[in-house]
Amino acid sequence: MAWLLLLLPAVCLQAGNAAGSNRENSYGVNQPARLSGVQGGSIEIPFSFYFPWELAEFPQMSIAWRWKHFHGDFIYNSTIGFIHSHFKNRFTLSWTQGQKYGVLRILNLQEDDEGMYFCRVHLQSTEGLKILQSYNGTRLIIIRGSTTMRSPSTLPSAVTTAGIRDTEGQRNPSLVILRAMLGMVVAKAVLITAISVLLIFLWWKKRQQTEA
Repeated sequence: MAWLLLLLPAVCLQAGNAAGSNRENSYGVNQPARLSGVQGGSIEIPFSFYFPWELAEFPQMSIAWRWKHFHGDFIYNSTIGFIHSHFKNRFTLSWTQGQKYGVLRILNLQEDDEGMYFCRVHLQSTEGLKILQSYNGTRLIIIRGSTTMRSPSTLPSAVTTAGIRDTEGQRNPSLVILRAMLGMVVAKAVLITAISVLLIFLWWKKRQQTEA
C-alpha cells in the first residue's frame, strides 16, 4: 500500500524554503539552491526538514524525489525502493527512519541529469498523513567533460611530452639568468687579471729604469 503515497493528494503540502532562508513557516524542506557536478563524477544533494506535529506511535517516514519541476516525475521513493529507469543503479540515499536530514547521492553523472530536483517527505503524525515538499528545489548543473577521454595510463606521457615541447620552444628563465651571471663573473675575472698583469709590468719597468 505504500505506493499509494505517490498518488494521494497533498494532505498538507508545504513549499519548503531554500537552504539559508529564514523559517517563516513551522514546517518545510530545505535544500541547496544550486549545485554543480562534473560529467562522469558524482554529486551529493543534502536535505533537511522540520515540522511541528507530533508523530504517530509508530511513525513511518518516507523520502521521495521529483525531477525537472515541482510536479515532475517521481524518480525515487525510499519506502518501496523505487528508482526511475534513467537513474538505475546510480541513486543512493543516506537517510535512516526518524532522521530529519539526509543526502541524496547521484553517481556517474550524465549530461541529461541536469535540471531541478525536489525532495518530498511523507510522515504519519497523530493528525494523520502529512506531506512536505521543497518549493524551490535544487538546480543541478552538469559540467561537460572532454569528448575524447584519455585513459589514466596515457596521461603521464601526455604531460611529459607537453613539458618537453615547452622546454624546446622556450628557454628556462632561471637558466638564462644563471648563464648571464656566470658570464659577468668570468668577464670580471679576466678584467682583474689583465689589470694585475699591467700593474706588475709597469712596476717592473719602473724598477729597471731606476736601477739604470
